[in-house]
Amino acid sequence: MERIPITREGLERLKKELEHIKKVERPGNVRAIEEARAHGDLSENAEYHAAKERQSFIEGRIAELENVIGRAEVIDIDNNASDRVVFGKTVLICNIATDEEIRYQLLGPYESEPEKGRISVHSPLGQALIGREVGDEVKVKTPGGVQEFEILEII
Repeated sequence: MERIPITREGLERLKKELEHIKKVERPGNVRAIEEARAHGDLSENAEYHAAKERQSFIEGRIAELENVIGRAEVIDIDNNASDRVVFGKTVLICNIATDEEIRYQLLGPYESEPEKGRISVHSPLGQALIGREVGDEVKVKTPGGVQEFEILEII
């Protein structure tokens, strides 16, 4: 089984989400199913069907979280200076075509939030950046075509 890289904080967030789903959402949904059953004819009961669909989603999310937590490999982020891009580091890059500077922290896939400046080490850009140094240029294949970036700073 492939290990999933994650920070200690990211793993704790997943564990809290799993606990919340098991202790709050699942029991609440069970009550919703019981209430909907009490309304009678299940074949035309939209509340019942919605609650059963929600139950399926909840059970699927529980299975996914348990799988990820079981395969998680906690990687401590080293705040020491590094001359190479590694897991946990923040990288300032410049889009060569647009001259736009972007700052990303490279984390695991379950911590990725591009809108907050966190990308997965498994993303095309993350894979292109890993192991590189300041001044290196990387080409990344994106849905909009190939883009080139220069690494300006590793934080």
